[in-house]
Amino acid sequence: MIPAVNFHLWEPCNMRCQFCFATFQDVKKSILPKGHLPSEQAIAVVKQLAEFGFEKITFAGGEPTLCPWLPELVLTAKKAGLTTMIVTNGTNLTDDFLKENQDNLDWITLSVDSLSEETNIDTGRAIMGKKPITKATYYELVEKIKYYGYRLKINTVLSSKNTQQDMSEFIEYASPYRWKIFQVLPMIGQNDLAINNLEITTDEFELFVHKHKLTITGVAIIPENNDQMKGSYAMIDPAGRFYDNITGTHVYSKPILSVGCKEAISKMNYDIKKFEERGGLYDWKNASEKLAKIKNAVIEKQIE
Repeated sequence: MIPAVNFHLWEPCNMRCQFCFATFQDVKKSILPKGHLPSEQAIAVVKQLAEFGFEKITFAGGEPTLCPWLPELVLTAKKAGLTTMIVTNGTNLTDDFLKENQDNLDWITLSVDSLSEETNIDTGRAIMGKKPITKATYYELVEKIKYYGYRLKINTVLSSKNTQQDMSEFIEYASPYRWKIFQVLPMIGQNDLAINNLEITTDEFELFVHKHKLTITGVAIIPENNDQMKGSYAMIDPAGRFYDNITGTHVYSKPILSVGCKEAISKMNYDIKKFEERGGLYDWKNASEKLAKIKNAVIEKQIE
């Protein structure tokens, strides 16, 4: 069994990334008009995932920090013994949010595709597709995440718009525990009508990775091409169903709250070997525990 699960709890997003392979417009149109479960049901899903035996849960979206009950979901997961993580575009990482979740949220994954505002507007990585995060703000976000004691991971989606860009200086400065570089992934029913001009070859992808591995030290660089991404993630959609992407489109299980995790996941094509080969196993728990003392020190300093 893959020990880590991604819960895409929230379809709404304040950015308009053209390459997004988890838009869930199919889910929104067919069974979930609001794009998310009620808070009580989302919490129940998290509890069942923990009971089933997952060790780490990543809350994603959409943009998960738009969800008012995200802190309660993180608390529920933490109490159940899970290592907790979010994937965020960073627009709502306020001091209040970072303080509120210090005790229960272990990792923050910051999505940074480019430090160029023009590039981010071109790809839609901007608020309502028009207002990108500035280069200076990305640096500030890194500082804030670390100040509050969170373990930092950075995700970058590589497309035709940023393959020629150099992110070495920023990644060296941010010094994330992991930098994951994804080849932009076409997904039928999600982004296939929007990314024709964004796709890149495997050679272009590998060249970008190679160049950055030559210049960056002390950072675990984890590249994932299209093949590595398919079937190697255990994923939950906003309606509380497992889904896989092995065939290039989303295939959904029955709702977890209706049939339970065991039956729901039994129909999914998840490949534990591919999960391991892409570096899915790492010391997420030990790394988080090492941060506990740092977080406590930060909290004590704030109280003083």
